Amino acid sequence: MSAKPLFILAALLAALPARAAAADAQLILDASKPGPVISKNIYGQFAEHLGHGIYGGIWVGPDSPIPNTHGYRNDVLAALRRLAIPQIRWPGGCFADEYHWKDGIGPREKRPSMYNSHWGGVVENNAFGTHEFLDFCELIGAEPYVCLNVGSGTVQEAMEWVEYMTSPADSPMANLRRANGRDKPWKVPFIAVGNESWGCGGNMRPEFSADNFRRYDTFIKNYVPDEYHIQRIACGPNSGDTNWTKVVMAMAGDRMDGLALHYYTVPTGDWKHKGPATGFGEDQYFSALRNTLRMEELITRHLAIMDQTDPQRKVGLVVDEWGIWTDPTPGSHPGFLQQQNSIRDALLAALNFHIFHAHADRITMANIAQMVNVLQAMILTDGDKMVLTPTYHAFEMYRAFQGATSLPVKLATPDYAFNGEAIPAVSATAARDAAGTVHLALVNVLPRDSATVTCSLVGLAPKRAEGRVLTAPALDSHNTFDAPNTVAPQAFTGAAIAGDRLTVTLPAKSIVVLNLE
Repeated sequence: MSAKPLFILAALLAALPARAAAADAQLILDASKPGPVISKNIYGQFAEHLGHGIYGGIWVGPDSPIPNTHGYRNDVLAALRRLAIPQIRWPGGCFADEYHWKDGIGPREKRPSMYNSHWGGVVENNAFGTHEFLDFCELIGAEPYVCLNVGSGTVQEAMEWVEYMTSPADSPMANLRRANGRDKPWKVPFIAVGNESWGCGGNMRPEFSADNFRRYDTFIKNYVPDEYHIQRIACGPNSGDTNWTKVVMAMAGDRMDGLALHYYTVPTGDWKHKGPATGFGEDQYFSALRNTLRMEELITRHLAIMDQTDPQRKVGLVVDEWGIWTDPTPGSHPGFLQQQNSIRDALLAALNFHIFHAHADRITMANIAQMVNVLQAMILTDGDKMVLTPTYHAFEMYRAFQGATSLPVKLATPDYAFNGEAIPAVSATAARDAAGTVHLALVNVLPRDSATVTCSLVGLAPKRAEGRVLTAPALDSHNTFDAPNTVAPQAFTGAAIAGDRLTVTLPAKSIVVLNLE
């Protein structure tokens, strides 16, 4: 970088106020100083055997009148392919630690049923098992992230499952896979050693969980080490439990590839009365966004502890459960965790993307909960009907950030103040993709007011700024089967370039993603 851009950047930084005034924000985007690559796996999904997430959502069976490919819904397959999903976590969640994989292989009519004690007390017929999940991943171009049963399973069961899925050898489990119709092993690059071992996965102490990880890790074999390395993800903390991180990293950090953090945004902060998914007022609009921004604090605190025993930063932080959790849709089964999805939730997702991007050197994976019909879903289905949610559109708009190189931004933003509290009104992130295009994403959380962002461009001289905007008329605007496009991306015309200056006018409660070319 020449001395002139350095001088210009220093001058711009010196002039930047600590917080912008009114509804104006100032941004410096420095394209001359590339940062770490944003892992595509940050945009992962989660499909648990919960409610209609699998059955009726992804899988209807080959004999269903709903159009399908080998039992998978055609409409859902097509929609998920458009997201370029990098990886999917399965079979749970709490369900994983009661799931015994051998019950879900072989002829479907001969598979034993099982009782889903965690989610609704329903009986499942195990029609969707290992083959169905791994074939599903291949159909949509995603990589599998399989969670082992550590809570009620055995080391031998886990060892044999990995062999069944990934071994090319002439061995008992690989031959059982062949007998069930799959000769070639699947690629399974991510394995979670248990789920929420501090809670539904066994109510373990961190010391016991760490010892369990070491034990199970010993028997997770890399059958094709020249092709890929199976990443082992250890059960990490529940939200702010820093002692869990400290103990598990000290006892097992040298054996793991990632440590899983779970944090859900509860609008009210009260797990017994979380707040509705629609019909809320500005108080819960604000509190949901405020609470989701705590993700930054949690990541920072846990990474600082991880650095104490992993100064070379070999272990990634994996946020494999995140998203908004509201009260279920009135009239729905309370154990199925079905909730609507509004423009507020799309903004919330984008804010989390920005936080993950800011820690791209350490956040290696993330999985929103969940993909279809459960919690903050991408897709809702009912019989043969399907609708895309605002969160789906947020994921689709941010596709270009998968695997892109982050670029530093410095933002001075006005506040969004409500009832004596305040959060930043504007959020920003930027990256350059492999083709050289710079992408700038901006979020304005102000519920009624637009925000003008004046951006100084360093090391970048684009001739045009084109992109899309996602916004909506009401705080709880959402899509329904009868009105599927209430919240949908539109072409954005509110950006103007003059030399090294970009001006963007963001509508109220909006996401804007621009391509600077």
